[in-house]
Parts: sequence; structure tokens; C-alpha cells
Amino acid sequence: MMRRLGAALMLILTAMAMPLAAAPVDIQGVRIWPAPDNTRLVLDLSGPVQYQLTRQAGRIEIQISDARLVSPLPAYDGKKGLLGKIESLPALDGASLTLQIKPGVEAKSFTLKPYEQYGHRLVVDLYPAAAAKAAVEQPREAKPAVPLRDVVVAIDAGHGGEDPGALGKRGTHEKTITLAIARKLAALINKEHGMKAVLTRDGDYYVSLRGRINKAREHKADLFVSIHADAFLRPEARGSSVFTLSPRGASSEAARWLAERENAADLVGGVSLNDKDDLLASVLLDLSQTATIEASHDVASSVLSELDGVGDLHKSEVQQAGFMVLKSPDVPSILIETAFISNPREEQKLRDARHQEKLAQAVMKGVREYFTRKAPPGTVLAEEARRKRTVAQDEGANPSARRL
Repeated sequence: MMRRLGAALMLILTAMAMPLAAAPVDIQGVRIWPAPDNTRLVLDLSGPVQYQLTRQAGRIEIQISDARLVSPLPAYDGKKGLLGKIESLPALDGASLTLQIKPGVEAKSFTLKPYEQYGHRLVVDLYPAAAAKAAVEQPREAKPAVPLRDVVVAIDAGHGGEDPGALGKRGTHEKTITLAIARKLAALINKEHGMKAVLTRDGDYYVSLRGRINKAREHKADLFVSIHADAFLRPEARGSSVFTLSPRGASSEAARWLAERENAADLVGGVSLNDKDDLLASVLLDLSQTATIEASHDVASSVLSELDGVGDLHKSEVQQAGFMVLKSPDVPSILIETAFISNPREEQKLRDARHQEKLAQAVMKGVREYFTRKAPPGTVLAEEARRKRTVAQDEGANPSARRL
């Protein structure tokens, strides 16, 4: 009896000592996203995987260890994009997918951790390597000239719709004043050679703070200018102020973008953050934000200097705050408090169309002064500045040319 008990105990202990076989990872679905110049393949997984990509003639094989395909592959006709066909093949210790690719196609792959509604994923990007190589090797003189573009300034009239903003003693709504000044500023910018204005709102309706940022980015704005009218409990408070993003506000926004970097493609100088590790993504975003904040402070100083000639300044230096509309990581952004609508005298001025025009002209001068010095590459203003520098250098090297 004791001998049988001992044998049973040994069997139990042996079983406990043996490693449990890990459950295979499920490949829950395959999504294919064809685009004109690339095709993305996304495998939705129940957990992390080890995989290997092997390139062979006309196809790419994906070997995924300890995995199984639990849903049918999507129907794909292969007429669009770079992928011809996708098949599942039997494998001894996992799953195997074969991608039939078109000639001259290369691939890169990476895994993504769970994020919001998505779980673990394996991503395979297909792209035309031969076309990319040909574009790089194309002689400089054969490249078509890229047309120069205008500098784009996004003008944001604060508040709007059910959000009236501050209220003056005479019943003046901030949203009305900001829209009037924004429209005047837009008209001045559109008259300026090499510049174009975009309004985040052009009527009395509500636009979310994040929506204002997104609209500026959608139009590839080179500058974001938000117009407001300040208010305070004491009616004697007066003067204009100009704000840029504070370091604390930048830090909170950086954390948000890092958390959502899968959706932040092309955020940092055309570089997607979604396939970068936390440290590299953080460094790239920090570099972008630092450059943006420096540019914001530069243009804010120019605008504040011009506003000093129109009326009182509430603060003689550029201020910093965590305003939501200043948080675009890649678009220099400033917020202008034109005056205190809670001050009866300044409210009266803000209601005056002539004073609104003066404020708009002051902002325009500050913006123009900044872009005269630091126009973005590829713009009409940048090319004109380059030509002026070339002429000045030629005259310096050949003083007699100035007499011709």
C-alpha cells in the first residue's frame, strides 16, 4: 500500500516539475491596406509572438512560432497595391503565411503592443524598392521643378457658437470681437505676396480646441495665431499680451502624443512614431517640440513689439501658458490677448472697426517680420530671400558690379 502511494506521489511531483506547454498564440485576423505607393498587412494576435520573414523569388514567407490561424484569410483580388495573393501553409511548430508579391517589392516588419481597441499586432509593410532607388539615382537636372508654395497662416478666432467667451459691461461677446479681428487679419495676409490665410472658423459656430489644432495641421500651416480678448475681475486691468506654450504644457502634450503615436504618422518632420521604441520616439518628439517652441517665441516677440505701438501692453514680455490651442508639436503657435474686454474703455475700442484694423495690422507686421527672416524652405518668401542673399554676396565679391 505504501509502495503504491509512494509511486503515485512520485508521478504527481514529476508532473508538477514538468514545464506546462504554452498555449499557442491565435492569429485572430488579417487586415490588408493597399495604398498608391505601399501596402500594409496587419495580423491581429492574441499575444506577443516570435516570427521570421524570409524573402524568396516572387514571394515573402512569414513564419510565426507557436501560433495558429483561427479565422479565414480575407478575400483579396491582388489588383490593387503591391500584394498579389496571400496564402496559409501548413507548419510543424506554428503558422506560416506566404505573400505573393509583385516584382521589385521590398518589405519591412515590426510588432506593436496593445493600444486602445487593438491587441498585439504584427505589421508588414510592402514598398517598391526599385522605384525608390530610381528616384534617388535620378540626375539632379532631370528632376521636375517643385512649385514654390505660399506661407500658410492659420488664424483662430477664439470661442464661437454656444461658447461666447468673455462678456463686456456693454454686452460685447468675446467671440464676436475675435472673429472680426481674425477676418481682418486674414484679409491682410491674403493680400501679402507669398502668404495665405486659413480661418479655423468663419462664422458664429463652435469648433473644439483640438479641432482647431487639427485644422491648422490639415492645411499644413506654418504658423497658428489664436485671437482672444482677456477678462479680469477688476475692470482696471488693461493691455495686450502674447502667449506661447509653457514647458509644462509641452510635457503633457508630449505624453499624449507618445501614448497615441500609432495615430501620429508623419508628426515629426515626416517621420512616423508608431514603429519607434519609447526612448527614440520621445527624443524625436522633444526635438520637434523644442524647435517649434523656439519659433513660436520668436514670432511672438515680433508681434508683441508691434502691438506696443497700438495700445498698452499688459505684459512687456512674451508669456507662457498651457493653452490647448498652443499644443501642436510641429506648428509654431501663439495666442494673442488683444485687450481686456472687462475694461470698459478697452471694450469700447474693441468694438471699433478702426481699432480692430489697427490690431490686425500690428499682428500682420509682426508675422511678416518673422517670415522675412525665417521663411520655411520651399516657399515663395524663402526663394526670394535666397536670391537677395545671392545678389548681395555677388556684389560683395565684385564691387564693380554695383556700378553696372
